[in-house]
Amino acid sequence: MSLFGTCLLVLVVYICLLLGIGLWCARRTRTADDFIIGGRKIGPWVTALSFVAVYYSSVLIIGGGAFGYRFGMGTIWIGAINVLVGSTLCWIVLGRRVRTFSERMGVSTISGFFAKRYDSPESGIFSAAVIFLFLIIYNVSVVKGMANSFEVLMDLPYWGAVLLSGLAIIVYVVIGGYHAVVWTGFIQAWVMIFSLLLLTFRTLGAVGGLSNAMRRLAEIDPGYVQTPGVWGWAGLVSFCLVVSLGVWGMPQLLIRFYSIKSTKTFRLGTVIVTVGAAVALIPYLNGAVSRLLISPTLTGKDVDLAIPKLAELVLSPWGAAILLAGVVAAGMSTFAGILLIVSSSLVRDIFKNGLHRDLSEVQEVRANRIVSAAVGVLSLLIALRPPALILVLTGFAWAVIASTNLWPLLFGVYWKRASRQAAFSSMVAGALTALIWTWAGKPYGIHGFIAGSVVSLVVIVLMSLKKWEQPEGHVERIWGEG
Repeated sequence: MSLFGTCLLVLVVYICLLLGIGLWCARRTRTADDFIIGGRKIGPWVTALSFVAVYYSSVLIIGGGAFGYRFGMGTIWIGAINVLVGSTLCWIVLGRRVRTFSERMGVSTISGFFAKRYDSPESGIFSAAVIFLFLIIYNVSVVKGMANSFEVLMDLPYWGAVLLSGLAIIVYVVIGGYHAVVWTGFIQAWVMIFSLLLLTFRTLGAVGGLSNAMRRLAEIDPGYVQTPGVWGWAGLVSFCLVVSLGVWGMPQLLIRFYSIKSTKTFRLGTVIVTVGAAVALIPYLNGAVSRLLISPTLTGKDVDLAIPKLAELVLSPWGAAILLAGVVAAGMSTFAGILLIVSSSLVRDIFKNGLHRDLSEVQEVRANRIVSAAVGVLSLLIALRPPALILVLTGFAWAVIASTNLWPLLFGVYWKRASRQAAFSSMVAGALTALIWTWAGKPYGIHGFIAGSVVSLVVIVLMSLKKWEQPEGHVERIWGEG
């Protein structure tokens, strides 16, 4: 069977499976909380592996491979820090507390957490607006990653690949809500892990092993096998932080802590997420080694094609089809999770709570479905003419969102003195700094997230040290002491 026919068969079967899961989950979605957080009834295996699938999306597989191709083996540190900081420490430091506080306050969104924790509707609305705008930008990078693989492996036009990769996701999210997102994410994590391991074994075999690959890369440029290598410390460290520590402020990942069924399951979940997250190292390795196999040399936006072209060279048609399924799986899980977060931010946090509009359970579920579909279509339309490299888009969106949410969330569950005024000021200062710093061209090679998060941290600490009057008994109720 030809490569096109094999990929098409695998994808049709795979997409039908996902749609079937969506239909099955639709029967379990009766309330708005079911649609947004699965009724807080999701087990540790599904929660942890869906966390991995959403975190390490097609952005990692395609974009990480592109960075590995451009900058060499030093980029593997990005994957290593992703595992330690973005996965393991995130679950240890935030998991239990976010789950406990969110249930105690009766909130089901990240923006809702800020509004309730700080008695601050303005913080909730501002966070929801940032999430709505910049997660759409991130979604564009996810769709582009999936479409680039279709483009190379199935010889589809880019526009056709965008539509094919996005429409199925929109359907199963709209039908099944959060249950569909986490259960498909669970399956997609396994597909992604297997496909990346297959690609790695075949790639290293094609170049005569890892030692031989390192030697040949060093002959091209010693910087390709050194740390920080051709990228430099400023670029490598700041990017490691934005895609690792920045995760602590990303709502599509934090919402997993809301939905897990019990705080007692976090220990098992942390082990699972650490082992599963180790897959993050592989795309950077494959991207670096692909420089030895791909000819002619890729430049500009074409570096995003490094992993698809590598798969075409070293894998059989069935192997390439499995990798394509892995890329699509990774992208679908992230795209689906973002649709859910964006719709709940707009419907619940801005429309219902911010503007104080009454919605019944049925009306809220219907509104979430409509908004999910609309945001999905909008993301696909923007993705038809994407403005930059995949990881550049990701880094920009993550910088603004994480600079807004990170410290108000962390201090919100650890420091009683963190105040309403400090939280809102920290959000605004962090978001504006990240935007301005990025617009200025990242002075000194420092990423916008670093600048934004430092300013946000300074603001929330200094302003919280000042004694602000707070509603009587509010802090005690939030901490379960009143």
